[in-house]
Amino acid sequence: MNVLHLVKMANDIGAFFESDPDPSKGAKAVADLIRNFWDPRMRREILHYVDREPQSNLKDIVVRALTNHRQELSVGIH
Repeated sequence: MNVLHLVKMANDIGAFFESDPDPSKGAKAVADLIRNFWDPRMRREILHYVDREPQSNLKDIVVRALTNHRQELSVGIH
């Protein structure tokens, strides 16, 4: 699985929700979409990526979504 493709997809989702005036609500919306529509393997890869690359090219809202909602994003990941 190409993690850079996942980064692009996550950033596209983040770009949509960046306009929310409440950054925590925007990050929650990003996390919810990733949790609901991404395969567990995709979620595992993007979570590993943010762990390996803390200064990554992920948008801030995506990093907040992945770190603040990690537990719910990890459900079903082995």
